[in-house]
Amino acid sequence: MSRSPKPVATYLDTDAVVEPWLASIRKTAILALDTEGASFHRFIDRIYLLQLSTRDAHAIIDPLPITKPQGLGAILEDPKIEIVFHDADYDLRLLRQDYGWQIRNVFDTRIAAQLLGIKAFGLAALLERGFGLKLDKKHQRADWSMRPLTADMLDYAAQDTMHLLGLRDQLKAELEQKGRLGWAREEFERLETIAWAQEDAGNGFLKVKGARDLTRRELAIFRELVQWRDATALKLDRATFRVVSNEVLFDAVRALPASKEALGRIKGMPRGILERSGEEILEAIARGQAVPEADLPRFPKAARWDRDPEFDHKVGAIKTVRDAAALRLELDPGVLCSRDRMETVARLLPREVAALEAIPEFRKWQIAELGEGFVKALKPWANESPYRD
Repeated sequence: MSRSPKPVATYLDTDAVVEPWLASIRKTAILALDTEGASFHRFIDRIYLLQLSTRDAHAIIDPLPITKPQGLGAILEDPKIEIVFHDADYDLRLLRQDYGWQIRNVFDTRIAAQLLGIKAFGLAALLERGFGLKLDKKHQRADWSMRPLTADMLDYAAQDTMHLLGLRDQLKAELEQKGRLGWAREEFERLETIAWAQEDAGNGFLKVKGARDLTRRELAIFRELVQWRDATALKLDRATFRVVSNEVLFDAVRALPASKEALGRIKGMPRGILERSGEEILEAIARGQAVPEADLPRFPKAARWDRDPEFDHKVGAIKTVRDAAALRLELDPGVLCSRDRMETVARLLPREVAALEAIPEFRKWQIAELGEGFVKALKPWANESPYRD
């Protein structure tokens, strides 16, 4: 018995071929889509490759040499066309950032797998589970911003969508069988408005893991070093950790080197950065040391709640309900209801199931599965008033 030939993706890198190809699939009812960024290599990430598959055709669009692919936007924003992703979050953010597109009919195979209780929900694991396929992972950390891309890299990229529609069909059938398709649709709808929030770039240093262990003076020095590194990374268009790692910056904060020689003794300090930017690093440290005491940075205060000696008992009571439901539903407890969501419920102290609808993050399907149990578990404390912010 002969095997069917391996599907081949068409490589499209000019407006003259991209738009006609997109026009040829305009009437499709479903499209698998994936994007490749380069956040592991570049400071500012963007889309460096678009992989597309219909039931009958596969293509890879190179967005660098072409104008905005208007035909693709028309397809993606058409609510009648289902767009299938695996782990859509980052793809949707990039598509919104680079092109302004808002996709309104999403199916995410990763979310579907999680709602089915599948423990290994990476694309490679799901394709092996469903079809016995084994994906090669050798280009997982590839730099998709490089040109030209090798034939091997393009073949690797194409695999991300070639089997995605078949996987979607399989997972959708399993969701229907378990009565969880409605759960999935509620999750998919929440993806429609996803976008990166506008943040104050000057406060990014506060989010670095380990920053909370610093004194306020050390935090001021660290802020200056992070701002220097970000400016350098932007100039070089290089991922920040490829300029200088967080660990090296923390060591510099604590060692307070006053010379390039002392700076060079810090383990992990890149020789090239030391030679080109050593003086800039020392100046950043000096600026941090010179910040007046009154202006030293501090972490913003978290939401305050009235002290509640029973809080842990309340969370424990609803956690018992959550864990029992997770066992019954064969779901990961964190997928069923996260810790922070349970804490919100414990503070709300709902006396009836309908009160849970006031929690924006709480899904309707979660309320249906957990609501009555949560209210019952919190009944011993039901006469207390909700805590104030």
